[in-house]
Amino acid sequence: MDGHRVHFEVYVRKTPGAPWTLDLATENRTSATQTAQELMSGKRVAAVKVTKETFDDESREFQTVVILKLGQAEVPAKSRPQAEAQPLCVTPQDLYTLHARERIGRLLEGWLERNNATPFELLHRPDLVEKLEASGVDLQHAIQKIAIPEAHARQMSVHELIRIFHGLIERAVERLMKDARKGVLPNVDKEGFAAAAERVAQDPDRGYLLGAGVAASIAPAKSWSDKVDRLMDLADAAPKAGGARALALSTVQQPLAEILEAKPGITDILGRGQDLGANLAAMTRLSAYDAVEKLIQVEPSVKKVMPELSPLATRLAQWLSGDNFKDTRAALGRRILRELTGPRRLRPGDAAGEIDVLRALAMSLTASAGNLLPLEEVQSAFTMRSKMLVTGDFVEAYLGQNMSSAEEVEALIWLTENVIGAANKRQAGAWLKAVVGSLRFEKEFTESNETATVRLARLSKLHRSVGRCGLVPEDYEPIQEKLGVVGGGVEARAQLCAGIARAKAPLLQRLTLLLRLAAGEGTPPGPAAARAKAEALKLVKADETRAALASSPEQVEQFRELIQQAGLAA
Repeated sequence: MDGHRVHFEVYVRKTPGAPWTLDLATENRTSATQTAQELMSGKRVAAVKVTKETFDDESREFQTVVILKLGQAEVPAKSRPQAEAQPLCVTPQDLYTLHARERIGRLLEGWLERNNATPFELLHRPDLVEKLEASGVDLQHAIQKIAIPEAHARQMSVHELIRIFHGLIERAVERLMKDARKGVLPNVDKEGFAAAAERVAQDPDRGYLLGAGVAASIAPAKSWSDKVDRLMDLADAAPKAGGARALALSTVQQPLAEILEAKPGITDILGRGQDLGANLAAMTRLSAYDAVEKLIQVEPSVKKVMPELSPLATRLAQWLSGDNFKDTRAALGRRILRELTGPRRLRPGDAAGEIDVLRALAMSLTASAGNLLPLEEVQSAFTMRSKMLVTGDFVEAYLGQNMSSAEEVEALIWLTENVIGAANKRQAGAWLKAVVGSLRFEKEFTESNETATVRLARLSKLHRSVGRCGLVPEDYEPIQEKLGVVGGGVEARAQLCAGIARAKAPLLQRLTLLLRLAAGEGTPPGPAAARAKAEALKLVKADETRAALASSPEQVEQFRELIQQAGLAA
């Protein structure tokens, strides 16, 4: 569009009725909507909206269109909270906070990726600052992206905010360059990381100073993996105790967390060419190492899914499992949740494999809940992911084209077991009910070439599985009832119960078979079991049965239990 520039803004309300505040401005529509959905799924805000802002160069005005709105935005006027002040960064030190670094990372994402750097490094390395200033366009574009929506939110002029941001950046750059020229910034490779941490531990700017030393130490790294390796070396070389150790490890954590939250960084560490499911499994093993290792010992399904970690990743996992790198572990956990609640398939082209991966992830993240992520956040993420597993497209891909009706029912039972959330369970139960209630399913069992006993045993197994897959009674009982009706049709065509009762086998053997069928062991409860019960009752009342039991007193107790299970006891 000539004469027009378009960007997208994400606004949030932390509590219902609070004023809208800007969280993100970007030219990427997908990034804006995904950020909004992540904020809501993470329960960090009460409401979020995404607007499309079109700037007309001729009129110098914005045209705003709301393209997405989620959450509870309004409350009655009496209960509306006071406006929450969100001050701008006003000093260079404000740029070093976690929130500011996250914003810098989003605004300069492309430039940072091209230069293989993190926001932490940009703020602490004079050479990167000079390179960014020399680029001109990237820095100016970033300032405009943040100034335009901020000005709109704060009712200030864009030019005024651009002037404020330029002044802040100039002061921050001047401070860093001045300290570099004076030799104030530590050289941790020459001095030693522990010694540098001890020396600056009491300085008011200790975080900034040691951060500059860490950034310079990892600057020669050629890849993200190399950066992580160097950071692990620094962590190993940290002071052994006291405030200096806490300072050293907290400083190392900052770039490490940024590398692990960035897609290029985590991909370089865990390996390329894997699908999302394999990446999430590797990230889970990395961030919840101890819990996953214990699960692998006892759960073959988890062992099957979890990929082996590289030596570097194993080294990092051992650091993450302790108390020193909680923030880094939490950053990795947040990334796992974002991917779980995103729209991408875990195993494209392999629906059954996707369920296996999701099951292993659920077990692993639940086992590590509290240490890695709050349990309620884990459950919420898997509820959202489960919603994708009960859509028509996924179920169609999962069942394929070559399954028999019985195989489809078995597959849907497995699907139902592995989704969570009441609505998702109901939807999975609806798919299951549709297949069991189909004419194809009934004909497959009643007209099969298999023996009646084999078909009834399969129906009995399905009946028990349906009751154990997590559906509520009002959802699984109609399915079980239909399985019983189909079993009744199979038994009626074969005249199985009547045939057993009149067979030439020993009387007690015939009675045992009928009692087991009546108890639902070899046939689903329903008409077939009722007919088995009727035939068994006739045999129980026969004089010859009493005589046979009298001659075999050791079997009396066994038959008494079978009679009770079949519901024939008085």
